[in-house]
Amino acid sequence: MTRPLKIAFVKARWHAAIVDQTQVGFEAAMKEQGRECHLHEVHVPGALEMPLVAKKLAETGKYDGVVCAALVVNGGIYRHEFVAQAVVDGLVRASMDTGVPVYSVSLTPHEFQESADHIEFYSKHFVKKGAEAANAVLTMDALDI
Repeated sequence: MTRPLKIAFVKARWHAAIVDQTQVGFEAAMKEQGRECHLHEVHVPGALEMPLVAKKLAETGKYDGVVCAALVVNGGIYRHEFVAQAVVDGLVRASMDTGVPVYSVSLTPHEFQESADHIEFYSKHFVKKGAEAANAVLTMDALDI
């Protein structure tokens, strides 16, 4: 019998209703694959806080992986591409420094408006991305390294 996976699930609270759909997709994919998974949910204010929290969680040795989810949008104050790049770089470094896989579901749409159409589209997209993160977790877990 395969042991249950222990995953820390870090979610930024900007656009929380959309970002939370990542976990919905993740859990559905794990269930579909028949893999038991224990999630430890952690909320952070925004995407920039995710790398530090991911590293701290990975350093505990309690988790098989850390999944981080955020929606980084153009707020008009600074370039959202810069924020997204800093976040992804930090998550990769957290993984490399700790040896624990850290997965990014940090999406940076070119244009996002808080309209019903965009909210619906990105909510569904985050469900899909959550399922993709689950598949990545399962693939990495199956590696014998």
